[in-house]
Amino acid sequence: IFLDPDEAQVRKAKEVGADAIEINTGRYAESIIRAAKNELERIEAAARLGDELGLEVLAGHGLNYTNVIAIARIPQIVELNIGHSIVSRAALVGMERAVRDMVALLGR
Repeated sequence: IFLDPDEAQVRKAKEVGADAIEINTGRYAESIIRAAKNELERIEAAARLGDELGLEVLAGHGLNYTNVIAIARIPQIVELNIGHSIVSRAALVGMERAVRDMVALLGR
């Protein structure tokens, strides 16, 4: 279930029988520095709660080469959906390099 980083939505996902959630990182990705910090905290809290409830936790929307690292550091998140950013960069540098660059960022 794709949801906002909101405790009530995470709990409702579990209640309706979801096995996994994908946390919407769109507001984080579009935020300025102070707001991004607040959104990051909301995402971290939602990821912790989802994990505590036994849900597989994924995240994505608007993630790119400059904002993905903070999200990738959240240990409860097991998958990031970042395909749009990679494909967009691939138009400029080729798919192999675009993927290699993202893998290098995530390996930090």
